[in-house]
Amino acid sequence: MTRDHFKFRKENQLKKSDKSLKQSWDKKITNLCNKINSLDNYYTTSSCSGRIVLIINSKEKRDDLFIKVWHNKITFKELKQTLDQINQDKLIYFKQDPVIIHIACKTLENAQDLINTAMKAGWKRNGIITSNKRFVVELNATGKLEFPIYKNKILVNDDFLELITKEANKKLEMSWECIEKLTNTLPR
Repeated sequence: MTRDHFKFRKENQLKKSDKSLKQSWDKKITNLCNKINSLDNYYTTSSCSGRIVLIINSKEKRDDLFIKVWHNKITFKELKQTLDQINQDKLIYFKQDPVIIHIACKTLENAQDLINTAMKAGWKRNGIITSNKRFVVELNATGKLEFPIYKNKILVNDDFLELITKEANKKLEMSWECIEKLTNTLPR
């Protein structure tokens, strides 16, 4: 009898503790992850339901670069207060990232089926990452903001901060709609 390597990897992945900065799934993506993980030929390897961050500009990717991370909509007041408390001479970026999820698939055909389903649910940026061990689908919603916001002082005025707060919140809502549509489109 041959070992089902995909099933073995899936079981191991789902037993692992969360290694993300947040240390837990975002509530808005939990139902989608659970649904994917209940399917025989798929399992999630990482996910984020979308976020707004203030981050120190760097070519490196380190947890200590994050000034503030929100996984929900924010208010102008929250953003302004956070910016007012910063005391940095480094360049800080405002970023709003859309939903992203990585899903291991048993076969290339499973990966292609998942991408087709996601596209029907409104996910625009998708791809397959292959290795000798597995096929991983990366699903991304569109809608992203990123620009410098602070260097020794806030670089923009309050009107701009109010505008970007509204725009970032709209883009988060669009991500959450994509999550809901895909959750409802996947087979039971």
